[in-house]
Amino acid sequence: MSVDIPKIYGSLVFNDKVMRDRLPSDTYKELAKTVKEGRPLDLDIANIVAHEMKEWATEHGATHFAHWFQPLTGITSEKHDSFMTPLSDGTAITRFSGKELIQGEPDASSFPSGGLRSTFEARGYTAWDPTSYAFIKAEVLCIPTAFCSYTGEALDEKTPLLRSMAALEKQARRVLTYFGDGNEHVVTNVGGEQEYFLISKKDYERRQDLIMTGRTLFGDAPSKGQELEEHYFGAIRPIVNDFMKELDKELWEIGVSAKTKHNEVAPSQHELAPVFDIANRSIDGNLLTMEKMKLLASRHGLACLQHEKPFAGINGSGKHNNWSISAGGTNLLEPGDSPQDNLRFLVFLTCIIAAVDDYQDLLRTSVASCGNDHRLGANEAPPAIVSIFLGDELGEIVKDIIAGQEYQSAERVSVDLGIDALPNFLKDNTDRNRTSPFAFTGNKFEFRMPGAQQNLSNCNTVLNTAVAHALKQFADAMGDVQGADFEQKALRYIKQSLTEHQRIIFNGNGYSDEWPKEAARRGLTNYANTADALPCLITDKAYKLFAEQNVLNHNEVQSRYLVSLDKYTKQMNIECNVMQRMTRRQYLPAVNEYAGKVASEINAIKDAASGANIESQEELLNSLVSGADRASKALKDLIEIHTKAESFSDGQEQANCYAHEVVPKMAALRKEVDDLERITAHDYWPVPTYNDMLFYQ
Repeated sequence: MSVDIPKIYGSLVFNDKVMRDRLPSDTYKELAKTVKEGRPLDLDIANIVAHEMKEWATEHGATHFAHWFQPLTGITSEKHDSFMTPLSDGTAITRFSGKELIQGEPDASSFPSGGLRSTFEARGYTAWDPTSYAFIKAEVLCIPTAFCSYTGEALDEKTPLLRSMAALEKQARRVLTYFGDGNEHVVTNVGGEQEYFLISKKDYERRQDLIMTGRTLFGDAPSKGQELEEHYFGAIRPIVNDFMKELDKELWEIGVSAKTKHNEVAPSQHELAPVFDIANRSIDGNLLTMEKMKLLASRHGLACLQHEKPFAGINGSGKHNNWSISAGGTNLLEPGDSPQDNLRFLVFLTCIIAAVDDYQDLLRTSVASCGNDHRLGANEAPPAIVSIFLGDELGEIVKDIIAGQEYQSAERVSVDLGIDALPNFLKDNTDRNRTSPFAFTGNKFEFRMPGAQQNLSNCNTVLNTAVAHALKQFADAMGDVQGADFEQKALRYIKQSLTEHQRIIFNGNGYSDEWPKEAARRGLTNYANTADALPCLITDKAYKLFAEQNVLNHNEVQSRYLVSLDKYTKQMNIECNVMQRMTRRQYLPAVNEYAGKVASEINAIKDAASGANIESQEELLNSLVSGADRASKALKDLIEIHTKAESFSDGQEQANCYAHEVVPKMAALRKEVDDLERITAHDYWPVPTYNDMLFYQ
């Protein structure tokens, strides 16, 4: 079936074109002005917009509307209200008011708030984000909104993101004033590459660990993993290709610019990448992509796994956050042919380097999660140590600026493939570094630390806020200087700042054994797990940063720490419970049953042939019995330390216990069970193995 992409793209989105076509000219202009200047929308204008939005939505089959928002759960939420209004004569009409468009009132007490709201303080508000387009999903008009408490505190991920974007624009425009561009609209652009696994739904339904936690808590390594490297960019399975085609179509209809799809490195792993968009719209699109992936997979007999490490020993799944800044449609991170002579580029580059160095701990915290702890530092995921990769040319420019030397630009080299029929291609002046957490990739930075199931709002909020702070420092230092005096003063500032922050620049191998030692020598932070990273959020430095830029107040920062801490300990508790139940109810009974079969066979052989050599059978039986005994002891040890962890009333102490005491016991139990899987007959093993799940037909 052919797909007319231009015709269907954005067909279920109340976008700018639809608004221009349907709204009265004066109304459209007023709405556009409101969006650009960030002012409250006049209720009379809102009523006109709401009516036309409802008319358009019902023409496309919508019967309900919902304020679609991003609570601190990490996923999206929505409450559906119908357009239907009953009349006294027993008939009904459809109605949608400006007040309903602008503001909703969900129950705030039922969402995580980190102490911002009590159960009896239930009132909360959703407020329309007019910079993100409304769209239709499953007969529901979804209106992207911010979510706040009765007292105005942010209870969601979108509100701080929007505030951080405003903060960065304010400071960037101050800086651009020195270059004569201070009136340009400044936005941050994001493109989130979504990695995920697809496995058979039948296998998924037989794995309680996958269902309850998103990852396999047990599983011996498959006979073949990713060592042959044949899956990356390989031919896509027909069943997966059918899923991808349907996913593309449904995403295009709601305006998500799904662009690239391919097999990833690990078996059964795949990736979808969109075209860049303004940060809040792009993140809305990514959240919709994640939701669509899960829903559509089941239609094809598949299950979509978005956990950061669903399978041990092979690639985990990240969500690479490609980030840039643009002003008036011009990318401020475009170095040009001579980046060393591009002062505006050097100013923004310097401020970003300073921001990442000053707030490396907050960037690490922004991607901290129970799932990401298993991914960072292994199988193409960057380490937990934050550093910046600039590449050869930019790296040399920075070195020469610090040394006070003039940089001689490297010419782009033409690479001859040695075959006349094939054209030469130009070699870039910078390579890619897959081990770098924060890498410059030509005209943008790729923040590779976020995990596949994380909402990108959080890390972009931190990144935007930190860069806004660095830009403010630059603008404050420049003062009223102009012309040639500005150029000289700016160059001195760049040299001083790069000298102070050069420790964060690392172009080497982040997987090497030497790097953690070198990073420690440089004074870089290294928070290996979520429990260690989260306290960075509740420091005076963090409070001051967010307050200075009007992104989060003290209570809002603290609430996010408490919510993250609570989520971590609850997820760890669930994993412990699942491990214990699977071991007791599935693995040990299966091993004992198989051991009984082996024992019966030994006795049968003895009865039939008393002199037969049964050494191998007895060795297998002894391995099964002793292995089951070790697994039972490891289970007992886990239960004991799990009980200890749950006894703590202090959330941070509990998280510390989970991270440093419980996790090793979980690993010990897993090892014993996985060893048993290796010697237990496949027909007796109670769950699908890695071989089964990763290499389905």
